[in-house]
Amino acid sequence: MAGAGLRHAEQVMGTVVSFDIRDAGAAGVDAEAGLRRAVDWLHRVDRVFSTYRPDSQISRLGRGELELADCDPEVAEVLELGAAAERDGDGRFSVRAGGLLDPSGVVKGWAVERASRILREAGSRRHCVNGGGDIQTAGEPEPGRPWGLAVAHPLHPGAFATLVRGQDIALATSGTAERGGHILDPRTGRPVGGNLASVTVVGRSLTAVDIAATTAFALGARARDWLEGRPGLEGFAVLDDGRAWWTPGFGAYAQLPEQS
Repeated sequence: MAGAGLRHAEQVMGTVVSFDIRDAGAAGVDAEAGLRRAVDWLHRVDRVFSTYRPDSQISRLGRGELELADCDPEVAEVLELGAAAERDGDGRFSVRAGGLLDPSGVVKGWAVERASRILREAGSRRHCVNGGGDIQTAGEPEPGRPWGLAVAHPLHPGAFATLVRGQDIALATSGTAERGGHILDPRTGRPVGGNLASVTVVGRSLTAVDIAATTAFALGARARDWLEGRPGLEGFAVLDDGRAWWTPGFGAYAQLPEQS
């Protein structure tokens, strides 16, 4: 039926990636084929980049068993993105922390954004791909209505800190609510300190906002100034005492409370 939706959830890359394709069945949209290719892509990314698989290319590269030239070309692409992020984030973002090669801070957002691109190549112009809270949208769910993306509150399980609305937007959040102190300071190899409970970044590219959210969280007290200097990105943070701050343009995406 024209305009019928297609939804799917896939366990991959240590999380659940959900697909919500609103224009499946529309003329020129081969949603089922696009979904199959996108799911296959995510499993391939897992095989290549998983740090939990001893036989993955990234694990073997980290142990010195492979040269970069022997890896799939996407490995060099991801490592280049990580190197650029390290330069841009004053060394607070790195694909090496604690002496281990771990580009996970790049891979998930980059892979989910590419999955959205695969759906676009199959003709879809209205969809949302959500990889464990890292979200890439295309178009609108319905004409004239934006996507509504809820941001979980890091201090109150089951509650939302804010609701982001827009079309063709990407959103990512970094913090301690889900996995504790998993974000490491590359300079010390220890979990990042500071008074931030979470940082959410909104923009157009999930690759960019995912990297920016991790970097901003690692920057701590410098996060707001750093985000304000990143064109095309807006941020929202919850502090560990429950207060919040946001960058000047974030209000274009969300109805905000009074500044605390």
